[in-house]
Amino acid sequence: MNERPAVDVIIAGGGPTGMMLASELRLHEVNVVVLEKEAVPPPFVRALGLHVRSIEIMDQRGILERFLEHGQRYPAGVSFGGIEKPSPVLDSAHAYVLGIPQPVTDRLLAERAAELGADIRRGAELVGLSQDAEGVTVQLADGSTLRSRVLVGCDGGRSTVRTVLGIPFPGEPSRVELLLGEMEATMPVEAVTARVTEVRRTEKRFGLGPLGGGIYRVLVPAEGLAEDRGVAPTLEEFRVQLRKTAGTDFGVHSPRWLSRFGDATRQAERYRVGRVFLAGDAAHIHPPTGGQGLNLGIQDAFNLGWKLAGEVQGWAPEDLLDSYEAERHRVGAAVLVNTRAQMELLSTEPGPLAVRELLSQLMDFEEVNRYLAEQVTAIGVRYDLGEGHRLLGRRMRDFDLASGGHLYGLMHAGRGMLLDQTGTLSVEGWADRVDRVVDHLEGLPASEVPAALLRPDGHVAWVGDDQGSLLPSMQRWFGAPSA
Repeated sequence: MNERPAVDVIIAGGGPTGMMLASELRLHEVNVVVLEKEAVPPPFVRALGLHVRSIEIMDQRGILERFLEHGQRYPAGVSFGGIEKPSPVLDSAHAYVLGIPQPVTDRLLAERAAELGADIRRGAELVGLSQDAEGVTVQLADGSTLRSRVLVGCDGGRSTVRTVLGIPFPGEPSRVELLLGEMEATMPVEAVTARVTEVRRTEKRFGLGPLGGGIYRVLVPAEGLAEDRGVAPTLEEFRVQLRKTAGTDFGVHSPRWLSRFGDATRQAERYRVGRVFLAGDAAHIHPPTGGQGLNLGIQDAFNLGWKLAGEVQGWAPEDLLDSYEAERHRVGAAVLVNTRAQMELLSTEPGPLAVRELLSQLMDFEEVNRYLAEQVTAIGVRYDLGEGHRLLGRRMRDFDLASGGHLYGLMHAGRGMLLDQTGTLSVEGWADRVDRVVDHLEGLPASEVPAALLRPDGHVAWVGDDQGSLLPSMQRWFGAPSA
């Protein structure tokens, strides 16, 4: 007889994807254990900020103020493959980029997960797993085992979970490699700025960004592809490549950390095998162009969390968990396409330069500029929830309420919502899963949206004014009504 699962969900990986997922599950009192192999969070600042959709997600869960305290707002200008354009008008109450280093984002999400009761175990490395009809057993590096009903691999691009499951990870290997690190420089700031500006006219994969106190974030093309990208570069490698690229090494010294990364583009063929799921970099890797990686992982977790909670709590429809892969695999594939395209635009070869010039002209058209901005910021995501109203499948932006407050302020608990501007509809039978809000949205007339059913992730599942047409959507996303 198989051992009874000790916990509901094990999450392998304590990065932003894993911690966001843990928080989403704990909102529904799902028992969660997060296994993170690193005893101490790494200092690497891979990601530099949050895009519009991720900012909205933090607002939907009532934790945005924490991030605003530690970040800096920047205009959401469009940068696509290094082509800079003014920001179009974006359909969001948070049409800005929040500059915040990844270690800070990691810490804030981990604190949130811990506050909600997640069991976070650092220095605990998953090395193997097996599953049966009742649960998943994971083996840890210290020889112990732990059993759960569900396992989610959020353990990065070199995912052990994905590897053990044997899920194919097709795509393109790295063709170029970049060196990234933080270090001091002796060259005067004005001279650094002038030289960087000159070099970046032709080499967009280069930069020295000042962090204060004479410290810079340095990005420079590597000489070639390293045999093992897990081995950090040396300071001398940076100096050599800086001299080759910029004609000077800027007097760099005293590094805080040094790393390397490539432009490999891969996506898991499946995001689910039985009781095991993949999310974040474990499911997809791509070039960092556009700063979409961390954001994509957070959004994976936001899609998966409430669906897993429904399964654990017993109300999820039979195919609800299947919708995770159906929805997020398509989104991941689209990000792979746009990041790969951006990497081509960064090339100094004549062909890509010609395409770059043409695209720059096209981006002067408002529609093109907005389309690319919505791709990078993820507010253009539309899940295939059928034909009909223009909002169907899209996330509902935040609106002020006629009674005071705002829509996202009512979504902190992670439940579904029936936004009823008619005052005539009901959630009877689903009140344990769906809140009914009778109010009017400033800027969204009832004639256009009489009522809308919002999933816990804020995506619109139904629009209408008839109780009879509402019921199938309630059952599709929230299961059978309670007695």
